[in-house]
Amino acid sequence: MTRRYALRDDQWERIKDLLPGRKQTVGLTVKDNRLFIEAVLYR
Repeated sequence: MTRRYALRDDQWERIKDLLPGRKQTVGLTVKDNRLFIEAVLYR
Protein backbone atom coordinates (compact mmCIF):
# COMPACT_ATOMS: atom_id res chain seq x y z
CA MET A 1 0.00 0.00 0.00
CA THR A 2 1.34 3.41 -0.96
CA ARG A 3 0.76 6.16 1.55
CA ARG A 4 -0.15 9.60 0.33
CA TYR A 5 0.81 12.61 2.38
CA ALA A 6 -0.35 16.18 2.12
CA LEU A 7 3.07 17.15 3.45
CA ARG A 8 6.23 16.27 1.62
CA ASP A 9 8.98 14.71 3.73
CA ASP A 10 11.08 17.91 3.58
CA GLN A 11 8.11 19.94 4.88
CA TRP A 12 7.54 17.45 7.69
CA GLU A 13 11.22 17.63 8.69
CA ARG A 14 10.92 21.41 9.08
CA ILE A 15 7.95 21.32 11.49
CA LYS A 16 8.19 18.00 13.35
CA ASP A 17 10.33 19.37 16.19
CA LEU A 18 7.86 22.19 16.86
CA LEU A 19 5.06 19.80 17.81
CA PRO A 20 4.35 18.36 21.28
CA GLY A 21 5.18 14.75 22.01
CA ARG A 22 8.87 14.85 21.32
CA LYS A 23 10.83 11.60 21.69
CA GLN A 24 12.02 12.41 25.21
CA THR A 25 8.45 12.77 26.54
CA VAL A 26 6.42 9.89 27.90
CA GLY A 27 3.83 8.31 25.62
CA LEU A 28 3.42 7.63 21.95
CA THR A 29 2.28 11.07 20.82
CA VAL A 30 5.40 11.65 18.75
CA LYS A 31 4.41 8.67 16.61
CA ASP A 32 0.99 10.20 15.84
CA ASN A 33 1.98 13.82 15.15
CA ARG A 34 2.33 13.41 11.41
CA LEU A 35 -0.93 11.49 11.22
CA PHE A 36 -2.65 14.29 13.16
CA ILE A 37 -1.26 17.03 10.90
CA GLU A 38 -2.23 15.04 7.81
CA ALA A 39 -5.79 14.68 9.16
CA VAL A 40 -6.04 18.43 9.83
CA LEU A 41 -4.84 19.23 6.32
CA TYR A 42 -7.26 16.70 4.86
CA ARG A 43 -10.21 18.33 6.64
